[in-house]
Amino acid sequence: MVEWKEIGEICKPITPPKKVPTKDYLNSGQFPVIDQGQNMVIAFTNDASTLVPNDEYVLFGDHTRYVKYFNGSFAQGADGLKILKVKSGMIPRYFYFAFQNTEVPTRGYSRHWSIAKALQIPIPSLEEQKRIVGILDTFTDSIENLKQQIAQRRKQYEHYRDQLLDLEGKEGVEMKTLGDFCDTLSGFPFDSSKFKDEGIQLMRGANIKRGYFDFSQDLNKYWESSEGLEKYLLKANDIIISMDGSLVGKSFCYLKKEHLPLLLVQRVARIRTKENFKFLYYVITKEFPFYVEKKKTAGAIPHISMKDINSFPVPLPSKIEQQRIVSILDTFEASISNLEAQLAQRQKQYEYYRNQLLTFE
Repeated sequence: MVEWKEIGEICKPITPPKKVPTKDYLNSGQFPVIDQGQNMVIAFTNDASTLVPNDEYVLFGDHTRYVKYFNGSFAQGADGLKILKVKSGMIPRYFYFAFQNTEVPTRGYSRHWSIAKALQIPIPSLEEQKRIVGILDTFTDSIENLKQQIAQRRKQYEHYRDQLLDLEGKEGVEMKTLGDFCDTLSGFPFDSSKFKDEGIQLMRGANIKRGYFDFSQDLNKYWESSEGLEKYLLKANDIIISMDGSLVGKSFCYLKKEHLPLLLVQRVARIRTKENFKFLYYVITKEFPFYVEKKKTAGAIPHISMKDINSFPVPLPSKIEQQRIVSILDTFEASISNLEAQLAQRQKQYEYYRNQLLTFE
């Protein structure tokens, strides 16, 4: 027997004693400060007077799509976070899964408690709730374990990367600027009014993220052909750097054959080298964000110039040593990619079974 009830009947929002001011955040504190967003925990505090009582809660942000289960005491970090206390007769963890499985309509760009509280969720027997929670917790535990493994492997990678690339002043290492040994190019000023829905895809700043390219259809733009623009055609192993935006200095990646063909757009830089491109990419990953912090312009849209890029200092050991370093770091990169693939698969499995288990006739 399954009963359906409105979410507002099942739980109620509670108000914490007081909101923690930003100045009171202590990252060495004992209790988490929770805000809206995917990770939610933004800081820690030792101010016990700001905490909700130690209990089980489901957290819902008015301005995000994220739902979070929390067992313990915490402080609210910002307005818009609804702290839901589930009424007796329902397992809070079950409500979390059921709420997560409920599509909350948007109001403009936001999802609001005023809308969510009128939605209905299924309520089976307590025994069935426990069974569902047990199955889904197996998946969520596995997902959290994989996330921890990825975080740990990233720390290991960064540790070895920083050690291996600490080359300045060492024997056999020559300091050069990127422009000394690389073929660099800024893109062509394509007329956006002439963009096409098909043709040769353009490599734009919007496509460049931190360590990967986003070729989502809503971001992609095309040019009729590459005729007369052969200079701007990209190749595999080209390193691409965005020259504008809030993440300037952090938005870069290297191209693979499957990304091509692509034409380079203005305010995007292409780096092509006869040295080991992957070695150069690892150096850029380690040092370029810090270098750009000193070089970028201030203002609403920070940017860097081709001169800044060409002046980036690079320690160049022998080609044999470059390859040795790349081989070690590639091993870490492959391990992280493998774990991320496992995580993506486990998350798909979790969503599939959550949907199956929470679909009632």
